[in-house]
Amino acid sequence: MSRVLNEKQQLFMQVLFDEAQGDVVQAKKLAGYADGSSTKTIVEGLKDEIFEATKTYMSRLGPKAAVAYGSALVDPTQLGIKEKMVAAGQILDRAGIVKTEKVAVEASGGLFILPPKESDDD
Repeated sequence: MSRVLNEKQQLFMQVLFDEAQGDVVQAKKLAGYADGSSTKTIVEGLKDEIFEATKTYMSRLGPKAAVAYGSALVDPTQLGIKEKMVAAGQILDRAGIVKTEKVAVEASGGLFILPPKESDDD
């Protein structure tokens, strides 16, 4: 259930990932907050909305990251390809596209049951 944001909060959220490029201080200015307004207070008041917007933003970058992996297959000699692949992998991980890891568990032998301990008092 979304809560209703006031006009400045709405504008803050609109500009945060666009004109402000993720800079909360810049988003505060663009949204029309006074210079003396506490950035910390604004962010704390919008933390749930910022969290959801961040997840959405990472999801929007997911296809670009996947295409970057594909381009590395086509031309693995691209300048900066190693760094590009690391960044793309991080984005895909955070967008929820995770690598599958399999763990093999093997056990040999059976179960050995020891008799109960006898106390020295007996």
